[in-house]
Amino acid sequence: MDISKIGAIDAVVNIWTEESLSYRPDWRHTFYGPKMKVAADNSSAVSLERMIEKMDEAGIRKGFLVSTKCGSLGPASTYHLPPRLVAEAVQKYPDRFYGLAGIDPTEGMAGVRDFENSVKELGFIAAHVYPHWFELAPDHARYYPFYAKCVELDVPIIIHVGQSMIYAPDMPRRSVARPITLDGVACDFPELKIVGSHIGVPWTEEMIAMAWKHPNVYIASDAHAPKYWNPALIHYINTFGQDKVIFGTDFPVLDFKKTMDQIRNLNFRESVLPKFLRENAERVFKLKV
Repeated sequence: MDISKIGAIDAVVNIWTEESLSYRPDWRHTFYGPKMKVAADNSSAVSLERMIEKMDEAGIRKGFLVSTKCGSLGPASTYHLPPRLVAEAVQKYPDRFYGLAGIDPTEGMAGVRDFENSVKELGFIAAHVYPHWFELAPDHARYYPFYAKCVELDVPIIIHVGQSMIYAPDMPRRSVARPITLDGVACDFPELKIVGSHIGVPWTEEMIAMAWKHPNVYIASDAHAPKYWNPALIHYINTFGQDKVIFGTDFPVLDFKKTMDQIRNLNFRESVLPKFLRENAERVFKLKV
């Protein structure tokens, strides 16, 4: 099968324009390059137009852009990307991008109202959160008002699960988001669609267990190169989990084309690839097709 014709949807993409980088802290220079091995042409600013060219080269039709909210642990780590950056990108290229509204659980009801505005007024299709940045596990009470609002608005939430990938002496980053912490949340909010991103590394089998147990829990395959995936994940996508895993890159962490090329080498069943690369995202995020 020529997977470039499927029209893949990338569920986690970082907006990487010159303006968006002005909000990100300086540590990105040592994290994305030396540690994550991001290619030089992706570690510097990437315009929306160049991003679309890269998506086209890879056979990726649409991408979900994150209006990232990180921090609350000090000035070295705290930054919020203005939602308008993502909203403007979506408005400029509505056939290529959707918006994900970053949430900060420490903002309380003010944050809930901002999130609601992002959905109702800016057209964002889901919430997105990095629990490690707040050192609050996904089952902490501070997230619950946001979960309730997601249910009310009928939008999913993407939650980074697995280990924290960033470390610096002045930035404590305990790995607070093991996939098992989604268990209670899924029980308390059975109507909430939960997407565990970063495949739960190094607890990938634990993430699979959560997706198997709960009808409302899904997995996003972003941030870890397919050639290094746990064989259990490949088997899950290929068999009883073919409706539960959603493609993603976390660009620029993973390059669009390299990721798609590696997926070609994993020998997935042809009937599974359209689900994994496009259809599961369309269903879970209720996209108009």
